This record gives sequence, structure tokens and C-alpha cells, in this order.
Amino acid sequence: MLVRWQPFQEIEEVRRQFDRLFRDISTIDQETAKGAWVPASELRDDGDHLTLRLAIPDVDAKDLDIQVTKDSLAVSGERRLERKEENEKGYYWSEISYGQFRRVFALPVAIENEQVKADYTNGILTLTLPKANEVKAFKVNVATELPAS
Repeated sequence: MLVRWQPFQEIEEVRRQFDRLFRDISTIDQETAKGAWVPASELRDDGDHLTLRLAIPDVDAKDLDIQVTKDSLAVSGERRLERKEENEKGYYWSEISYGQFRRVFALPVAIENEQVKADYTNGILTLTLPKANEVKAFKVNVATELPAS
């Protein structure tokens, strides 16, 4: 069987991928320009649940706000710069970003938002997001009839 090559469809797909890439970059640049910082994240599919990890060192757990719906998740918080003394000597440089952050994630599958668990250890926020029953794969056993004797 021969498949006809359609170069315009492939070009359109590449254009969509570039649009998505530049949209993601521009969102990060806009947030950074406002004085916010953007923590690194990773989303992993672990079968019956998703695991989202955010690297947010030096953020107090009490300063975190996590809001979850069935198909999205928002995490916001603030990393504060604390000075111990008024006459403290200045920094030579600082590459650490301070201030507020907010990340919103569109989830690839529906989740049970009332059963989300959060753990914050060593500057890593780990969210366990159980998948909704309608997206979980279930094994179905096929019953066979035995021939009549």
C-alpha cells in the first residue's frame, strides 16, 4: 500500500510545535519581567496517578497556595529575602530570584482533585494526583462458555 506524502501537513505540524514553544517561552518571559520567578517542574505518569514535582527551595510551606481542579493545577508562593542586621554588608552578587511565583499546569488527564496529596521535602514540592476512574485502564476478563457435555 502506498501512502501519499503530504508535505503541507508536516509543515503545518512543525508550525504548531513552534507556536507552542514560543507561547511557553513568552509566558515565562512575561512572568520574569514582572519580577516573578519560575520554578522548574516535571510531570510524570505513574500508571494510576500523575506525579508533579516543583523545585522551590527556600520557600516556607505556609507560603504555598495549591489549587486543583479536575484538569488543571495552580501553585503559587513566595521566596523572601531576609536580612539579619540593618548594617549587614552588601552582596557581591546574587543569582537567586526572590519574590512571588505562580505556575498553572493544564493536566493531560482528569484527576480526582479531592484526593491530591502534597509533600514538601528538601525544597521539592511533590504532588500526587490520582487519575479519575474514567481515565484509568481496567482489565476486563473474558468469560468463555464451556461446551455442553
